[in-house]
Amino acid sequence: MKRLFALLALFSLIPMAAFASTGAIDSGDTAWVLISAALVMMMTPAGLAIFYGGMSRNKNILNSMGMSLVTYAVVSVLWIIYGYTLSFGSDISGIIGSLQYFFMNVDIHKAASGTHVSILAFSAFQLTFAAITTALISGSVVERIKFSSWVVFSILWFSLVYVPLAHWVWGGGWLAKMGIADFAGGLVVETASGISGLVFALVLGPRRGFKKVAMPPSSIALTIFGAAMLWFGWFGFNAGSAVSSGALASNAFLTTNTAGAMGAVIWMVLDWIIHKHPTMLGAASGAVAGLVAITPAAGFVNNMGAVIIGAVAGIISWFATGYLKYKLGYDDSLDVFGVHGLNGIWGIIAIGFLADPKVNFAKGLLYGGSHQLSVQIIGVISTIAFVAVGTFIAAKITGVLTNGLRVAEEDEIRGLDIAVHTEKGFEL
Repeated sequence: MKRLFALLALFSLIPMAAFASTGAIDSGDTAWVLISAALVMMMTPAGLAIFYGGMSRNKNILNSMGMSLVTYAVVSVLWIIYGYTLSFGSDISGIIGSLQYFFMNVDIHKAASGTHVSILAFSAFQLTFAAITTALISGSVVERIKFSSWVVFSILWFSLVYVPLAHWVWGGGWLAKMGIADFAGGLVVETASGISGLVFALVLGPRRGFKKVAMPPSSIALTIFGAAMLWFGWFGFNAGSAVSSGALASNAFLTTNTAGAMGAVIWMVLDWIIHKHPTMLGAASGAVAGLVAITPAAGFVNNMGAVIIGAVAGIISWFATGYLKYKLGYDDSLDVFGVHGLNGIWGIIAIGFLADPKVNFAKGLLYGGSHQLSVQIIGVISTIAFVAVGTFIAAKITGVLTNGLRVAEEDEIRGLDIAVHTEKGFEL
């Protein structure tokens, strides 16, 4: 009888195992991903728009905010049509996904590949990443680009650069097969947007009066509020990338907060020591720098690693935005390259040093592993090269299609809120 009961118990496990292997939808994990998608959605038309708007001049605040809003809308449509399927469809030679999900033609009761999350929830989550990555680039070229040129460029850049890169890293492409560790977008989001912003700013040229006249932000108060909204949304950005509501999401949540806080403190202290004033714009920018740097590493490092990553991020961005861009003469208007690009690179490389194998699969040099660092460096170099070339091509095509990239000189002087939109951000 004991043997009979043991045999029956063994057979009772078989259907359960078979059911689990089909990728059944877990309602808890799906709920967490949907909540995370909502948090990340808020980051673009609200958090980023307010953050960028506050740093823009009074006469351009509405235009700067509008670029984030419209980008979210445009990318949302493109994602449904072909963005998701080319990013996460079945792999074609490690380069691009298939058209199996064209127009999101899916069985809504299925889980996304390799997860227990509804494929529609996963698609919605990834949509928000595509939108904010594209919108981030606008910070490099605000106050002098045509609104029509921005819309055309965002379509081209999303299609030519973001979609293939997302497939390479997250959709089963060649970098994924190599073993790249990018938890929530150090390459796909941060390095891509930062390098693209720098290239686009160089193609476009500096704002009229750059390095000659003061260009004060319209509202540091708005920028701080925008930074706080970004910080809040970043918990969905990073912790949601665990695609489950378990221990890994918890680790990503806490390391995200730790690095952001450390970046804010370091930038403020540097301002205090060097310039004798603890600026709140610096604290807000430092928080974003720390959050950027931890993005690829949040699911691979512990909180000691997060402290190191956040501290270095604050130093990198403080130097890049306060000295490097003026020394080299590139007009990255709102410091997309200095905050996002450089810290996306730092965060990816930091994984090669600080990845704790108790957290995830990667093992950094600090824990006796050397292979991961070489993979991370290959990922950074290939991403920079691909993104730089792709952005240059997209910018040149945009210039042809829109009869030039820049607004007229008189419109730039007058301000784009009135000249382009016939509206004002607020009455003074």
